Amino acid sequence: MRYLMLFTLLFCLMAPSLAQKAEQIKLKDLQLAINTSSEHIQVFNFWATWCAPCVKEIPLFEKLNQENKTVEITLVSMDFDLDPNPDKVNRFVARKNIQSKVVILAESDPNSWIDKIDKNWSGALPTTLIVNTKSGKRKLVQKELHEGDLEKLIAEVNN
Repeated sequence: MRYLMLFTLLFCLMAPSLAQKAEQIKLKDLQLAINTSSEHIQVFNFWATWCAPCVKEIPLFEKLNQENKTVEITLVSMDFDLDPNPDKVNRFVARKNIQSKVVILAESDPNSWIDKIDKNWSGALPTTLIVNTKSGKRKLVQKELHEGDLEKLIAEVNN
């Protein structure tokens, strides 16, 4: 019994270090990811740790990531502009045990680059961009998504 307690304690202490670390990327890297040809539907969710609707919808992306292997999820943290230290995002990712790919967009002054992601994006969060590079179809949604919304949006770009 003592060994089980020791193992549990060691695991709990090590678990945060086992969580993924969000890579900081620049706008050009994100644009490349959005525009690079892929066999999969690409889903980019723009969110922030301080955005309650963003945090509320993350389980939908996690569920899709686990259940649908024809879709690639990238959660793009917009925290950098207010706090360039990645620790807050990494702690959030570890605490929520996020398995989807997480990146931090390391850019300041969102007004200077938001339209370079999509000309229709107002800068609202949460925002989701779904891209089918094979067909060229894209869908931008500037609101919190709910159960079933992602699947419908993916179907729209998959036709």
